Amino acid sequence: MGNEYIFFDEVLRDRFMAYLADHGMPSQFRPDQIEGFVVELADAVPEATESAIELEYDRLMELQRDLIDAVEGEDGQDVMGVSVTLPDGQACMVRLPGAYGRRLVEHFTFEEIHELVSVIAWNVANPVSGPLCRKT
Repeated sequence: MGNEYIFFDEVLRDRFMAYLADHGMPSQFRPDQIEGFVVELADAVPEATESAIELEYDRLMELQRDLIDAVEGEDGQDVMGVSVTLPDGQACMVRLPGAYGRRLVEHFTFEEIHELVSVIAWNVANPVSGPLCRKT
């Protein structure tokens, strides 16, 4: 039996399996007996590759946690948090409605979401007036 990874979200499961396929690691999934899905690697994994897989799995687990928190959040809050560093160096958390967070996760990596929110935060802190298209 190979390494096994649990997912509760189909999009994140599929993203993980695509990551594995991109790295030449065949995998398959099955429904978990309780809830979610189990992704299993068919072959033994070299130690260096296993470290990279674990890193990717950890990133997806953070996203999965955010999605679960958004659905089951305290007082019914449905939000996703994205940490950003503002232009002045201050770190903060940008809260996005859970519905937007889920849609972003379906189409972007965590790094891309962070970059997108950081660009928006930078532009809010440094507004440019005038037309969008202009000569510089």
